[in-house]
Amino acid sequence: MEHQWKDEFGEDDIVYYNAKDNLEANETEGRKNRIRPEFKEDPSFKNRLTSYNHTAVHIPTDIYDGSTIVLNELNWTEALQDVFKKNREEDPTLLWQVFGSATGLARYYPASPWMDARKTPSKIDLYDVRRRPWYVQGAASPKDMLILVDASGSVSGLTLKLIRTSVSEMLETLSDDDYVNVVHFNTKVNNTACFNHLVQANVRNKKILKDAVQNISAKGITNYTKGFEFAFDQLSNPNITRANCNKIIMLFTDGGEERAEEIFSRYNIDRKVRVFTFSVGQHNYDTGPIKWMACANKGYFYEIPSIGAIRINTQEYLDVLGRPMVLADAKQVQWTNVYLDALVQTFFLNKHHRNCKSNQLILGVMGVDVSLDDIKRLTPRFTIGPNGYYFAIDPNGYVLLHPNLQPKVPNIIRLRSSRPQTQNPKFQEPVTLDFLDAEQENDIKVQIRTLMIDRDPGEKTIETLVKSQDERYIDRGIRTYNWAPVNGTDYSLALVLPEYSLHYIEANLGDTIKQAMSFETMQQENFEEYGYTFIAPREYCKDLKVSFNNTQFLVDFNEYIDRKTPNGPLCLVSVCGLWENSKLRAKHTDVFFYFIRDGVLARFVATDGGITRVYPKSAGEEWGENSETYDSSFYKRSLDNDIYIFTAPYVNKSGYESGMLVSKAVDLDINGAKLKPAGELLKSSATLLFKSLGSQVDCVILDDGGFLLMSNQDEYITQIGQFFGEVDPVLMITLVNTSLFSFNKTYDYQSVCDPERETKAAAGPRSIYVPTIADMLTVGWWASTCVAGVFSAYSEDDLSDAFSKESCITEQTQYFFENENKSFSGAMDCGNCSRMYRAEKLPNTNLVFLISDAKSSCLSCDPKPLRQAEQPSTGPDPCVLAQNPRYRKGPDVCFDNNADEDATDCGGGCSLSPSLWPMLGLQLLLLWLLTGTRTYLS
Repeated sequence: MEHQWKDEFGEDDIVYYNAKDNLEANETEGRKNRIRPEFKEDPSFKNRLTSYNHTAVHIPTDIYDGSTIVLNELNWTEALQDVFKKNREEDPTLLWQVFGSATGLARYYPASPWMDARKTPSKIDLYDVRRRPWYVQGAASPKDMLILVDASGSVSGLTLKLIRTSVSEMLETLSDDDYVNVVHFNTKVNNTACFNHLVQANVRNKKILKDAVQNISAKGITNYTKGFEFAFDQLSNPNITRANCNKIIMLFTDGGEERAEEIFSRYNIDRKVRVFTFSVGQHNYDTGPIKWMACANKGYFYEIPSIGAIRINTQEYLDVLGRPMVLADAKQVQWTNVYLDALVQTFFLNKHHRNCKSNQLILGVMGVDVSLDDIKRLTPRFTIGPNGYYFAIDPNGYVLLHPNLQPKVPNIIRLRSSRPQTQNPKFQEPVTLDFLDAEQENDIKVQIRTLMIDRDPGEKTIETLVKSQDERYIDRGIRTYNWAPVNGTDYSLALVLPEYSLHYIEANLGDTIKQAMSFETMQQENFEEYGYTFIAPREYCKDLKVSFNNTQFLVDFNEYIDRKTPNGPLCLVSVCGLWENSKLRAKHTDVFFYFIRDGVLARFVATDGGITRVYPKSAGEEWGENSETYDSSFYKRSLDNDIYIFTAPYVNKSGYESGMLVSKAVDLDINGAKLKPAGELLKSSATLLFKSLGSQVDCVILDDGGFLLMSNQDEYITQIGQFFGEVDPVLMITLVNTSLFSFNKTYDYQSVCDPERETKAAAGPRSIYVPTIADMLTVGWWASTCVAGVFSAYSEDDLSDAFSKESCITEQTQYFFENENKSFSGAMDCGNCSRMYRAEKLPNTNLVFLISDAKSSCLSCDPKPLRQAEQPSTGPDPCVLAQNPRYRKGPDVCFDNNADEDATDCGGGCSLSPSLWPMLGLQLLLLWLLTGTRTYLS
């Protein structure tokens, strides 16, 4: 695309759709340069309003949309509309296509009204495409950054507050590909946090650094020499994991007389380390020396006189880091981490940009969303079995497509045998989960992770611990890992299969499927006689609409089979399993369903193919299990165990859910190939056990997760399904100490929790920050202040539940039988009394029978409950983890230096400036918002 720079534009020269225009309020009327697209709800974007005839433009609040730079970018990016349309014609599965400009303008396709994902009452828009992780990753090669903070006495007060905020904003410009540390200095140099070297700039480490920065205090005098000497030593440390590309020192100070020339000549004679300097605060100090530092070391000098200058000046260094990419004419394509339901593929545009001699700056970064659903459709989920799965690993060791990559959301309904689903508009940052956190870590998996990162193909069969779908149990299973690199990407892809999923049942399609569907057991009018039948809500055929209403789906499926022979390309291999499993079901139901015993609520059979049958019909009508067996916890556990699996009911506020499940896998041997295509047995009510033994002894039956299933005590019957560590903590701790039970503590890094809140009674006086004149003349200050201010002006109840939650770590402990010993006995000594106990594992089950002296007979021991359930946690100590970081791989190509780079532009040049009158109008509007609701402030 060729574009001729213009210094002036006519009123009709620029026509575009501003995504922030309120179409209902007719904001575009009388404005000739604005477009009003015709929108339609689009299922591809979850019924969001879109228009494929236009692109939409988003301009940050603190950028004036009438500036010459922005007008030129609006002009030349208009041509991207045809490019986006052509891309979609060639690949209709594409989602968003976005161009992010180096000046903050974003043009995206299809056009859609801008939505504030935070759902905040203020509706203040602080989105800036340049701060999105996908833009940061695409705009420059990975970075090793040492942030050097002047903590001398002269920066005390407002300047120190500005420095703290600036450093926090700077940390937000880093991605997981980068490494960082923050140190502060006066006459001495200190690590600001617990890190004594560069650490990966992931969310947890950045939070620790941000918190530590708030504790920096100002005292003493400045010694730049010591500060830079320390910084160069950390950047050159060869014994730590680093990005091994761009090396940067960021100096935040108020100014000084020292240039530290001797240090630069000793450590940076080749100028491989760039130095960026920031003069912070309003003062009369000479900024010449620190500007010299930046210019002499291929960096840039910035001034931050007030809070309004922080946001833009802490991100513009990316323009400087992008110069080598532009000069190398690099055609770099990158893949980001996962965003809820999509990946972003990025590449940058590097044509010369006429902007105050900035002819070596990138124009911006292009991003294309790639739907995870589209990728999943290409993978044969229903032929690898319920416990088979696939995943990919990126160079950081983060997983993609892993079944445990499911960030949790608040206020959801959890099905009995499924983990939470993932839809939360607030958490739209990339989701990062390391392979060793997604699974139960062991030494062999550490090796697999390293080999996959290095793109070395391989295969390993290992015994591993497997966490159940509902996260309550741990099983031991044999898994075979096969992996290989994915061409054209940084990923390696792995397929994981248990032994019984190495083969699958294949059936012929055609008239036989009609025969299967004509079985009497499949007809709803015969459920009374043969039992209630469920069909998993899968895409059996592409032109058959999936329904989560079982009755409707059965009707639709039968009608579909009557109309078509499902042997064409539109029907998937899972139909074969459905047919075979319907025969398997009919064969085995004769064994189990011929009578109903007392206490048995239902008998059932569930299959890989998606058929679940429950007898009698009345039990099926109240069946609460997940009809999708691939998401069913009891079903998946049954496949990994050759015994009868008892599953405790789930405890809820009104008690426990009716009945416990008993299941066992059906084993098949076909020509030496082992398969487990189904599971069967019953659902039973919880009953009192050995009532005649009286109250002098406690008799209980626990499952292998330590959950209570039966008891002889009336008081225990209401606690059926509860973890025994909360029912009888002393006895459960003893069982752990005697090795009947072992435990496995796991952390979930994808959870959301209620934020910690201070009580109103304990709230102290509010400190009021008084803005300076410079602040008030900077539109960025109003935007950032409004976010902090308007949020506090509304009560907590006014905010949506989603926004009131925050990302957090939770921990959970799963218990399991540690060894093969069958009998355990002993005494619990509580000082002035003791309790005898004996435990016996029940053959061919996951149960243990336990008899002990009654809990009421000895109450001297500490009754503190032993927790199993998920609860908030700080997780492993990041300071300890940083000492032994996990392996990762840096970029294959690094663009950090170029001999043709012109480093003379190193600060003091032009920048985007808002127009005075529109800016003041916006300030008055925000001021009204700020003051109109703060009636409680004095």
